[in-house]
Amino acid sequence: MSQALNVLKDVFGYHAFRGRQAEIIEHVAEGGDCLVLMPTGGGKSLCYQIPALMRRQQGHGAGIVVSPLIALMQDQVAALTEAGVRAAVLNSTLSGSEASAVERDLLAGRIDILYVAPERLMTPRFQDLLGRAPVGLFAIDEAHCVSQWGHDFRPEYIQLSVLHERFPDVPRIALTATADALTRQEIVERLALDDARVFLSSFDRPNIRYRIVEKDNARQQLLAFIKAEHMAGDGTHDSGIVYCLSRRKVEETAEWLRGHGINALPYHAGMDAAVRQQHQARFRDEEGLVMVATIAFGMGIDKPDVRFVAHLDLPKSMEGYYQETGRAGRDGLPANAWMAYGLGDVVQQKRMIDESDADEAHKRVSSSKLDALLGLCETAGCRRVRILAYFDEQSQPCGNCDTCLEPPATWDGTREAQMALSCVYRTAQASRIHFGATHLIDVLRGNASEKIRQWGHDKVSTFGIGADRSVSEWHAIFRQLIAHGLLTIDHGGHGALLLGESARAVLKGEQQITLRRQVSKPARGERASGKGTRTDHTAQMDEAALANWEALRRWRSATAREHGVPAYVIFHDATLAELARSAPDSMEALAEVPGIGAAKLERYGEELLETLRQA
Repeated sequence: MSQALNVLKDVFGYHAFRGRQAEIIEHVAEGGDCLVLMPTGGGKSLCYQIPALMRRQQGHGAGIVVSPLIALMQDQVAALTEAGVRAAVLNSTLSGSEASAVERDLLAGRIDILYVAPERLMTPRFQDLLGRAPVGLFAIDEAHCVSQWGHDFRPEYIQLSVLHERFPDVPRIALTATADALTRQEIVERLALDDARVFLSSFDRPNIRYRIVEKDNARQQLLAFIKAEHMAGDGTHDSGIVYCLSRRKVEETAEWLRGHGINALPYHAGMDAAVRQQHQARFRDEEGLVMVATIAFGMGIDKPDVRFVAHLDLPKSMEGYYQETGRAGRDGLPANAWMAYGLGDVVQQKRMIDESDADEAHKRVSSSKLDALLGLCETAGCRRVRILAYFDEQSQPCGNCDTCLEPPATWDGTREAQMALSCVYRTAQASRIHFGATHLIDVLRGNASEKIRQWGHDKVSTFGIGADRSVSEWHAIFRQLIAHGLLTIDHGGHGALLLGESARAVLKGEQQITLRRQVSKPARGERASGKGTRTDHTAQMDEAALANWEALRRWRSATAREHGVPAYVIFHDATLAELARSAPDSMEALAEVPGIGAAKLERYGEELLETLRQA
């Protein structure tokens, strides 16, 4: 491992590996295959970059990295180049002459690590190139793309088993941030990794705080969250991502946020490609920008200083939710995962599953994945425990999610559950069709509307028996009954509710039901609860360190513009913060700061020392 540690220090500027990185690197460097599951921000890229460089030093060929997104490739190559690595990319952004130059460099041994899209990799031209150029290893990033049960399915990934067939002696490492047991099994089968070691790291991201709130004017709730948690007194705010389900909602939310002082941009697949690319570039390069997006803004977001990810709509699965929230706090500093969700989200997602072109087996799996996410939303226990249990990892309450910080009260909801279930049965019995939650709540509360009278539901025995509960309380009850499996959604009935298999035991009094008590709404203007995260990286800095911090940020911004790369490619916030606090006054002291490798020390050392002296 001495060679691996030398590469880690000289190239990347770090003194020790994290978690299982050392095991993985040693295994791959020695020629072994493996599947690596490691959370976003856990250091997956080093697990193939360092073995690639080690095997290059040992006389093997270049490391070939299969990556699904152009933006991810460009960011990785820019960061490696800054660190002194001979890295290149082959994708559709290159002209014919540029691509030919990269191919010549690969054949001549002038490239250490080459990033390529799966579509390019499978072309006869590239396969011929690989046959003539020595290869040190293959890294298959975002390996969950191979699975029809995962998220971000990419059919091109299925063909990657050819790497094992054509190059049986070249080690392969497949990596992903989120994959349940079913997805892991399919990755192994599709990529012919049956004999590979599986490195299952902890999925925990302790720096992320999870918070899920009941929808009540979601945009206002989002604005209050940003202002309370991620905005400074001067009006500047952190970088963040806001996910919405529809393109229209993306556009409207971005415009609404801009109207309320938030620097926000939209991003979705229906936009003009040039505008979409410009927005992504701005998000990557600028500080303090919020991207409002559909899941089209997904894999490949390598920006380390995203301080929050917010969801205004319920995602499709726990994998999708965890992958998306994992784009916050990749630098290890505190970050927030915030979501507003309501009963309408559940109905909408269930309808989308039912109306999809997938077969029945896939629909059943999709429904079970959604049910798991619904259980997370409605749990009275620790959010993190629930998430990690989904990925087969046992844990203890984290003390850093909303349900740990402010434990929700629970109550015996058996009586109200019986009312709701009985109402579903009685109204369907009277009308021979099923109804949605809004109609059922009107019946329970005794609202004798024209529609209620038309169906004769003012005559059923459950009419008015729940008048002591508010509309919002009943919505929370119905939501939790769905999460408990006591009610199911009839997709063909526009969100109509049907009794679940376990409803009979509750109706007969054989089973008790414990429900979360609805959280009371905060008073108008009241700030969201929870510790703010915006200035945590400067919280312990004295006046001199803060002056250093601001001077270093100005230097980094100017240097990034000069080099045409994002600021974080020059140095991460964590490295800048350590420089500000320790204020090194020599090249030897600079070399001890995490994140400053040999190439960056040589390139920027004198400028950093001068910046600190002036500050």
